[in-house]
Amino acid sequence: MNPLVELLLDGGSLSTAQMAQVLKLSEAELNSQLEALKKEGVLLGFRPVLNLSNEETGVVRAVIEVRITPERGGGFNRLAERISRFDEVESCYLMSGGYDLLVFVNGASLQRVAAFVSEKLSTIEGVLSTATHFMLRAYKEHGFMLGGKVVESERLKVSP
Repeated sequence: MNPLVELLLDGGSLSTAQMAQVLKLSEAELNSQLEALKKEGVLLGFRPVLNLSNEETGVVRAVIEVRITPERGGGFNRLAERISRFDEVESCYLMSGGYDLLVFVNGASLQRVAAFVSEKLSTIEGVLSTATHFMLRAYKEHGFMLGGKVVESERLKVSP
């Protein structure tokens, strides 16, 4: 794997100057590599990891399991891309197992998310069923612990 991509995945919130230092590059060389990754479609953007439990955001997050009928010649792709275009959809993944797509949705309220599912998502031809799960609390997001002190757990004692 490209060392810069590895650093982007594991580096947390390093500045470009810090990334250049770790990779033993000049900042100009690092910026050039970042631009190349953007042009290749590998680096699509940077996004902060936020702990929204301490904020009054008014955002409701939900995970929706969607079963769909694959289309001849296109499989799941056309429907997945159509669902992904909705503004409410944060992420959409093709899955193996009991459902086909896993869709992460944001809305202003439980009612707005429910309306999205009942009026937009479930009415699409080819959608067989949906199961909506509302996120109540996040404990870890993108590798970062959220919501308070990190307590080191003790190893359990082994007895003979």
